[in-house]
Amino acid sequence: MPYYYKAGKIPHKRHTQFRKPDGGLYTEELVSTEGFSSIYSLVYHTHSPTKVLSIEESYSVEPEIAVEKNMQHRSFQGFDVKPEDDFLESRKPVLVNNDVHVVLAAPKKSIKDYYYKNSDAHEVIFIHQGSGTLKTIYGQIPFKYGDYLNIPRGTIFQIEFDTEDNRLFICESFSPVVPPKRYLNKYGQLLEHSPFCERDFRPPQDLETHDETGDFLVKIKKEGRIFPYHFATHPFDAIGWDGCNYPYAFSIHDFEPITGRVHQPPPVHQTFDARNYVICSFCPRKYDYHPEAIPAPYAHSNVDSDEVLYYVDGQFMSRGETAKGFITLHPIGIPHGPHPGAVERSIGKEETGELAVMVDTFYPLKLTKAAMEIEDPDYYRSWLEEH
Repeated sequence: MPYYYKAGKIPHKRHTQFRKPDGGLYTEELVSTEGFSSIYSLVYHTHSPTKVLSIEESYSVEPEIAVEKNMQHRSFQGFDVKPEDDFLESRKPVLVNNDVHVVLAAPKKSIKDYYYKNSDAHEVIFIHQGSGTLKTIYGQIPFKYGDYLNIPRGTIFQIEFDTEDNRLFICESFSPVVPPKRYLNKYGQLLEHSPFCERDFRPPQDLETHDETGDFLVKIKKEGRIFPYHFATHPFDAIGWDGCNYPYAFSIHDFEPITGRVHQPPPVHQTFDARNYVICSFCPRKYDYHPEAIPAPYAHSNVDSDEVLYYVDGQFMSRGETAKGFITLHPIGIPHGPHPGAVERSIGKEETGELAVMVDTFYPLKLTKAAMEIEDPDYYRSWLEEH
């Protein structure tokens, strides 16, 4: 939630002299969005951030498309993605379109030898397994199981993991990821009836100023390629900053479900909004309390959206046994719904412990080669009684 925030030391007025103890000037950098028309932050550097020593040859990280046009219900075993040491190499795009790339990752090691900057997309990293610290020029954000890390496009960061057993579900978003407008008043404050409030959003803390020169490798992603840049100064050399453009964390466990007498549709689970897609959180909650309610969801025809559901924990009422990291894709054009027996089983149940992340896109998703390597090809037949 990008409310105004500040950290460290900043001058009384913007764009005025701000001097170091030795009399030199700190370097002011405006980090702005939509030109100068949307949210921004002002960062005060110990050194100029523009000093580049060298640039290595770029290389492609574009997803390899296996299915360009999909018209079939699909499922994937997300935890079948093999762990890899390097953070960037561990990232496997599985479902992509022009608005969002859905990425799975199982990095074993912290980012220590380089820094990463995504100049293509904003990143929402959901922590399924693992804990650690997100480090940026704005400060540090400790994270753990269930956290969404919302990292604005262009933010240089490192991630320090506590263990080697990490599982991440990532949305690379080509537009900002923000709370739904219907939960905001005209001044931008979250309304009383929204399923979360400002105090649930955790901004960076413990700003550390690294007044260092040397050779600092920043791997910058732009237009599907990695450009290795070597800078002469430490990327985290800020003495202070203020503004509304910065990374933050939000825990899925702080989402307060909206319930009713009869089954509520998926928009009540919406957590974030972006251009042509949404992110929803399915959390433990009480079931519907009408005396004749059917807690299981009704069959649904996807007329305008592809639906991706990522299973985090617990069991969903609408299907049988599911493993952690299980992913379903229900595309535009064909209906989906509860599996055989799920409706009757749900009647009389009072609550659910399910935990899942849903991504609904308003344009079709393409399947990558990495997705096909973890697919259950028989999933589309799972609604048959004999199956």
